Amino acid sequence: MKSFPITSLILPLVCLSLQTYASPSYQLKSPNEQLTCQIRQTPQGNVTYTLSYQGTPLIAESPMGYTTKDGTQVPGSGWHISTPQHKSYRGFWKPVWGKRSLVPERYEEVILPLKSPESGTQQTFPANIDIVVRLYDDGLAFRYNIHHTENNTRPFEKESTEFRFAGDYTAWFYNGENANIGPEKLSVCHAVRLPVMTIDTGTGHFMAIHEADLRTGEPMKLQSEEGSCDFTIPSRPGMLNSDTPSPWRVVFCGETPGVAIDSHLLELLNPPPDPSLDFSWVRPGVCVWDWRINGAKTDGFTYHMDYPSWVRMVDFASDHNIKHLVLDANWYGPEFQKDSNPLQGGKTEDVQKIIQYGKQKNVGVWLYLNDVGGRQYPLDKTLEQYARWGAAGVKYGFMNGTPEEKNARTRRITELCARNHLLIDFHDGPVHPYGQMRTWPNAITREYCQAQLDGHKVFPPATFLTSVFVNMVAGPLDMNNGMFDLRQGPTTRTDENKPVPSTLVSEAARTLIVFSGATILPDIPEYYTRYPSLLEFISAQQMPWVESKTLDGKIGEYIVMARQTPQVTLIAAATNESARDLDIDLSFLTPGYYQAIITQDGPDAHYLNNRETLHTSSKTVTEKDTLPVHLVPGGGACLLLKPIRQ
Repeated sequence: MKSFPITSLILPLVCLSLQTYASPSYQLKSPNEQLTCQIRQTPQGNVTYTLSYQGTPLIAESPMGYTTKDGTQVPGSGWHISTPQHKSYRGFWKPVWGKRSLVPERYEEVILPLKSPESGTQQTFPANIDIVVRLYDDGLAFRYNIHHTENNTRPFEKESTEFRFAGDYTAWFYNGENANIGPEKLSVCHAVRLPVMTIDTGTGHFMAIHEADLRTGEPMKLQSEEGSCDFTIPSRPGMLNSDTPSPWRVVFCGETPGVAIDSHLLELLNPPPDPSLDFSWVRPGVCVWDWRINGAKTDGFTYHMDYPSWVRMVDFASDHNIKHLVLDANWYGPEFQKDSNPLQGGKTEDVQKIIQYGKQKNVGVWLYLNDVGGRQYPLDKTLEQYARWGAAGVKYGFMNGTPEEKNARTRRITELCARNHLLIDFHDGPVHPYGQMRTWPNAITREYCQAQLDGHKVFPPATFLTSVFVNMVAGPLDMNNGMFDLRQGPTTRTDENKPVPSTLVSEAARTLIVFSGATILPDIPEYYTRYPSLLEFISAQQMPWVESKTLDGKIGEYIVMARQTPQVTLIAAATNESARDLDIDLSFLTPGYYQAIITQDGPDAHYLNNRETLHTSSKTVTEKDTLPVHLVPGGGACLLLKPIRQ
């Protein structure tokens, strides 16, 4: 995974310049000149910022900085800005995997070095702070570099950064493994909220608030008082020092809600990987999974979480170019029991056998590890052993601790997995993603959402249509879409037999819409082979993606997503509980002719009472065409476009 400045690729446009400003006000414009950020030092010494889009104010003058334990504002009275440094950068990042194979990295940056009135004297807070502000085409980011040499102290009691929005906008928020909060007017919010915070200004502009590169401290929270449109950050700052800067505070901004979910801004704000590490082994892709298959019955065979069932899953995966099999809980004993040994207990011998069988079939095998086993037994030795067995990845569940402790442990486990060539998926209340997949490409998914059928509950279509515009901004999600056993009434599944309120085509569409390095399918092979066009659509999802683009969408209502591989283009649409007709504009395609295989729900399909009906058609299209699709209530559409060689 590399970054390429344009100087090395096209022409020398990257420039670094130092400017001395006469005024304590500094203006940045994004490379496309749509966004403007104004940073100002007030007569009282405080520093503030504003953000506007094409001249329309979005964030009014808002404070920056921190407060010490004795209530001193930093920066504040007597602080002054020395020589600012300005930088223009135009380049590219080539990720190991991601939403696209080549990510533009374009920004304007100003670093404001601030010195306290007590510089050079003994004091209880840092003498120098740099405020680093970057403006990209799709958002604003700023962080604080603290020149402080004491590594084991917290120099600040709280963060003073605020987001004072310029209007009473509508927002949605992450809400754990539940439906998102929202739509909610800013002035109505009277509580602590969790990011991602996605915002519709009502004036043709959309924003999202999150953080990037959280190395220390409590993960970001947001707080507001009723009647106000101002949001503060009540999260406790970490042990910031010269080697550990603050996290980036990030504001995505664009003219559509798809701008934030198509963006790689969070990843660009994280450091590149250790150059001594090789990540060429990372294989993102579709996976099969043994948790939801448990209890499924077909043709005289009952699936269980055991070796005979695993063999059937590996064979199916191999036949359809599916990359992995994920083994879930209890393979080494009851997951919450302290004496369940993740190296020797339960079905250890069968697990080693299926790993070797998978290697023969070019199918990797993931192993589940509960936090209890991860703590009761030496974690480094456990992961080393999994690597020696030949495991492809680890699904880590039910991590305990405060959010700050969980972030530190997540970072440690991610690194240990990387050094053992193991992919990693954190489940069951993980800390939010914040762009780690740049530094650690093995961090390929996370259950930062309500996963379907997880926790003994299901989610309705509208929840999916908010989660993709809120949770997915943070990074890759493990949502477990793709259930094809959509019978009326209970299924035969052991863990959870509730019927899923969705349709066949919507379930297949969701596997593409959700960005994830591990698209984990919940059903048995026999249900997928019943529907060849949908199985072909899923099998064609060969990552890493060449390009991804949200073609259309409205938060909580519908979405149309396109993703491209070197061979095909895939388009998926999904709607909430309302039926709708959409026209999909194909102008994003490379010029040429394509065979479009279009799968839609049957005309009388419905997510509540007629889920398993569909029809497939085919036609020749070009980039000049528009394809009409009809979405039934809770339904979807799947389009597979294959280039026609002339």
